[in-house]
Amino acid sequence: MKKFTLLVSALALALGVVLAGGQFSQAAAKEAKILEFDTMVGVPQALTGTQNPIRNVNGGGIAWTLTSGSGELKASGKLEIEVKGLVLASGGNAGSNPIANFRAIVSCLAGDGSIVNVTTDPFPATTGPASSGGGNAEIEATLTLPHPCIAPIIFVTNQNGTAWFATTGQ
Repeated sequence: MKKFTLLVSALALALGVVLAGGQFSQAAAKEAKILEFDTMVGVPQALTGTQNPIRNVNGGGIAWTLTSGSGELKASGKLEIEVKGLVLASGGNAGSNPIANFRAIVSCLAGDGSIVNVTTDPFPATTGPASSGGGNAEIEATLTLPHPCIAPIIFVTNQNGTAWFATTGQ
């Protein structure tokens, strides 16, 4: 009887180790995030155009605003962004998005201190007034980032990737 109890205990312990190992593997497989954000800011008037570029990226030609922006950047380069109501803040089309495609730029400082800007392909954005769903967009892309990617800044830009409309970063 003592041998049977010892055998059952050993099997239970082995099963526990296997189950715990499976749970540990799933937890270890969770990918590291470089940046997670729940807010973005539209380009203010003082940063429009070429007067005050950030990391070599100019601000949009006029001010932009947005209702919300969130997303994350993972160590693998997987980028997810969701913007809502990204629209012009001034001018004749204030409150509306006239741009059918946005891009995203991830800007990192490389280990040598240089600026590395990596741009996504264009992704669709809804046009029209924010009150009617204009300025909404989602992006999922995987980028090749420098290692390490220090102090990342994420921009939502025009379809050419030459002027930013919204940003967030460290």
